[in-house]
Amino acid sequence: MAAAVTTQVTGSLHSFDISTGVDGPGTRFVAFLAGCPLRCLYCHSPDTQYRRYGRPTAVNDLLTEIRRYERFLKVAHGGVTVSGGEPLQQPAFTREVLRGCKEMGLHTALDTSGLLGDRADEALLDATDLVLLDIKSGDPATYRTVTRTGRLTPTVRFAHRLADRGTPIWVRFVLVPGLTDDPRNVDAVASIAAGLPTVERVEVLPFHRLGAQKYAALGLPFPLEGTPPPDEALLRRVRGQFHDHGLTAY
Repeated sequence: MAAAVTTQVTGSLHSFDISTGVDGPGTRFVAFLAGCPLRCLYCHSPDTQYRRYGRPTAVNDLLTEIRRYERFLKVAHGGVTVSGGEPLQQPAFTREVLRGCKEMGLHTALDTSGLLGDRADEALLDATDLVLLDIKSGDPATYRTVTRTGRLTPTVRFAHRLADRGTPIWVRFVLVPGLTDDPRNVDAVASIAAGLPTVERVEVLPFHRLGAQKYAALGLPFPLEGTPPPDEALLRRVRGQFHDHGLTAY
């Protein structure tokens, strides 16, 4: 018999939203947790990088909010995604929210960079139906440049752990001209993904500047000021590289 959800656990919640076709299958309740160990150059939500930017929230309070949408989410063939920031910076809170959603019969997804994958215990992963795994880069040096504070190895280790336990994975890769678009870097990401038998798809996400105003509001410089979004030719080339590795790319 499964252990009861520990509803008194408290986390730092930045916000929540309802999205369709972006954060997992169907229409989803997306909980954005505050706090992330990475400082990605293309981060579009710098307001989620520190836990102090969130508000203390008990598991039960967030589950109560989710229950308001429960029937709608089921009819819309969706579920709940715990995102960030980085949800595995708050593993106990993330675990209990996911477990509570599973008890409601909702599909669950975890949106993570995988850097803190070692913090995800088996109970957390048992309550996770899908992992949206953000692989920043396939080349370790490029990964370090992109994230400024991260390393590729923990993400790869976590990815193989997920595959070994049969957890479905959607790989996400942010395409930034002049930063992540080198063909060798893309091929390295594709090789990692192709080596994971539970990867269902790769989402090639074009860099955008929608977060620039958030940097300005926080008094921070936007790291990629002047960087254009990728054009259609570059998107086709990169999607083609993933296809060449036998992967379904969007």
